[in-house]
Amino acid sequence: MNTTRKSVPSPEGQRQLESLRRAVNKALEKKRRLGQYAVVWQDGKPTRIGEAAPDNAVAP
Repeated sequence: MNTTRKSVPSPEGQRQLESLRRAVNKALEKKRRLGQYAVVWQDGKPTRIGEAAPDNAVAP
């Protein structure tokens, strides 16, 4: 199977990407207002963000 990768998405792809970005921003904002934490990908690993995020230490 041959696939090509474009540096710029098609107009339909751009609309889909923007829709996903809005949905993620809305979900993260809702979690922030509710005082919940979120898990996001940062520096190649999952990271908890937010004021209510538990300590990253692993329990025994």
